[in-house]
Amino acid sequence: MRGLNGKRVLITGGAGGIGTATAVRFRDEGAQVFVLDRDAMAMERLAAQMPEGGGSLVADVTDPEQVARAFAELDAMAGGLDVLINNAGISLRHGFLDIEPQDWRAVIDVNLTGVFLVAQQAARRMMAGGGGVILNMGSTNGLMGYPYYADYNASKAGVIELTRSMALELAPDVRVNAVCPGWILTPMQRAEYTPEMQRAFAEKLPLNRLGTPEDVAALFAFLASEDATFITGQCFVIDGGEIAGGLASQR
Repeated sequence: MRGLNGKRVLITGGAGGIGTATAVRFRDEGAQVFVLDRDAMAMERLAAQMPEGGGSLVADVTDPEQVARAFAELDAMAGGLDVLINNAGISLRHGFLDIEPQDWRAVIDVNLTGVFLVAQQAARRMMAGGGGVILNMGSTNGLMGYPYYADYNASKAGVIELTRSMALELAPDVRVNAVCPGWILTPMQRAEYTPEMQRAFAEKLPLNRLGTPEDVAALFAFLASEDATFITGQCFVIDGGEIAGGLASQR
């Protein structure tokens, strides 16, 4: 991709799944990659996998003080930020009637409040430093109704509207978009669904396969690059055709 070489990139939730694939992709594009995650042990494993990475930051995105401290560390290491991949998120599968208040808060805190806290810190630096790109992790769950994920769906719908609002306020210096994956086979989904369930869903997709973290990483790279400089305030679905026709498109 054009214009990613040497860019300072921060990836939240970068110690696994889509986050790690995105870190690898931006490293391969020549970017200076920094990873933020609350899992210190997973960060150590990632550092061993990417010894040439720009740096690691251990923080919980739901804690304003930890986020502020992490950005202070980033300032010391990188002197600024060009691209934020706001990827950290969690998912809990349960029926609406079974959601406990603490589970609701946990999902909203990570998936929506965490996105806000990190994006605000990043945007302040980008606005003061000549601009940048913020890419927030949405989901097809924020665009369509899905059973058993009411809290997750609500959080991702919030991310999409937050993205649009940010794009309006931060233009023209900072571009802001949301990436909305469908079925991407991550460790989180492997834990929630049996192999049989995974195969059954893949057979319903027009492209007849589940997505990979690398598929999403490629979209992040494009949207952060100079090939996407006229794109902001948008929601990009990457789902193998899942929601193209709703239920009618499923075999």
